[in-house]
Amino acid sequence: MSTNRNPNFKIPIQLTIVIIFSLVISIILVSCTVGPQFIKPKIPINQNWIEADSTFKINQTTPDNSWWTVFNDSILNRLIGLAYNQNLPLQITGLKIMEARAQLAIASGRQYPQTQAALGSLTAVGLSENASDALGINRNFVVYQAGFDVSWEADFWGKFRNDVKAQAASLLATTADYNNALVSLAAEVARTYVIIRTFEMLIELAKQNVQLQEEGKRIAESKLRNGAGSQLDVTQATTLLESTRASIPQLEINLIQSQNALCTLLGQPVGTVKPLLKNSRGIPNPPQEISIILPVTLLNRRPDIRNAEHIAAAQCARVGMAKSELYPKISIPGTIRTQSSNGTGVKSDNLFDIGSLMYTIGPQIVWPFLNYGQISNNVRVQDARLQQSLVNYQNTALKAVQEVEDNLTGFQKAVEIVKYEQNATTNAVQSVKLALVQYREGAVDYQRVLDTQRSQLQQENSLTQARSTIITNLISLYKALGGGWELRQGQPVISDTTRIQMQNRTNWGNLFSKPVTLEKNEAYTPEDR
Repeated sequence: MSTNRNPNFKIPIQLTIVIIFSLVISIILVSCTVGPQFIKPKIPINQNWIEADSTFKINQTTPDNSWWTVFNDSILNRLIGLAYNQNLPLQITGLKIMEARAQLAIASGRQYPQTQAALGSLTAVGLSENASDALGINRNFVVYQAGFDVSWEADFWGKFRNDVKAQAASLLATTADYNNALVSLAAEVARTYVIIRTFEMLIELAKQNVQLQEEGKRIAESKLRNGAGSQLDVTQATTLLESTRASIPQLEINLIQSQNALCTLLGQPVGTVKPLLKNSRGIPNPPQEISIILPVTLLNRRPDIRNAEHIAAAQCARVGMAKSELYPKISIPGTIRTQSSNGTGVKSDNLFDIGSLMYTIGPQIVWPFLNYGQISNNVRVQDARLQQSLVNYQNTALKAVQEVEDNLTGFQKAVEIVKYEQNATTNAVQSVKLALVQYREGAVDYQRVLDTQRSQLQQENSLTQARSTIITNLISLYKALGGGWELRQGQPVISDTTRIQMQNRTNWGNLFSKPVTLEKNEAYTPEDR
């Protein structure tokens, strides 16, 4: 088929006028946007921490992002590094960021013509020989068509722009959720590590007390053989000894279960952390001083607070989307195509001549005013959700401040407790030594030895638990301060292996490396914050 074009081909003046008219209307009305502007709620918080004044040295400075390094434990440092790269729930959270980026790209695309289609067809037609309108023409012919269809619902009321804001804010909320997962992961790995070291120490103390109680039992048996003791002394010594021995398997159960939990946090099969945990140096020691930020700084540092803020901003944009449904939808559909056939008296090579041109274009207005009640109630639904998210933001911030205060108090009081427990344990150890000497000499009965040995075991366990509580409270304090996620800034949210696997399945374009700064600007302006 020939494709020679008519040199006198011109766009009809009517088509030109309609196109210009539609574009002018779009430019005039596209600046109209309905819906509220997001304003971050004010949070009534104290200027300083209530428990900041204490005997323990506290600096009003930002803690190190790698806060776990204050414990000077290379094994703990390595475990947290492994968890950052291998934890499976963290990988899921990172994949949610990729999902949110794709959702933002979809919302951005809705601002442009929503329907775009290139058309082309070749249709063979056969008419009935007995039809009255078929006389004098070829009953068998071919129809040729080529053209382009497009439809654009102009964003007069900001529906699509609000959708972009909502999806961008949702992406930022997902990113904040990822950062919060990092904070929680580091704290959970550190806490589990301390628990493991605590159980190791409790087992070692139990074994030491078994040896001590075995010595007490031998003394009781020796005195019985020499006629200076009683069978009751031996049975009481045996009872205490076996009770202490029985506590060891239970402690070992707790130790193994804690090791298994750590394996899962590292995304590894159970048993794989044992080589990493050898050469234990016991429960980590607290630093000589700690650093904490001011309450007002906490609001911008904690990822969960930022997550709540972004969720509220996204919901604010959805209120605008709902309100836009109250107004007319103005769209500009259009079709431009050429049509030709090889019927009677018609050439088959004139598909692109001016005489073959067909077109439809012009603004369309759709206004579902009879659904006003349903649309209005949907606006109310979205507005109620916005208010919920604003209140949730305030509650999240207040709870964050409470967590810092609670853990700061717990840490400082645990430090005081350890001092008293240490004194009590020192005296308990001395009491056992004195009781055994006096029992050998016959100055006291064996009940005194039993009492002092029980007291020693109890005090040593209490001291160990108190030392562990200092560290776990300090870990919880650092978690409450929201640090640790900064180390992952600028790094991919998914591993190279996962990225390659996904790219082999699907073309992800540049979404694996899209900067978050652009996404933030699409969400809401600094004035909104």
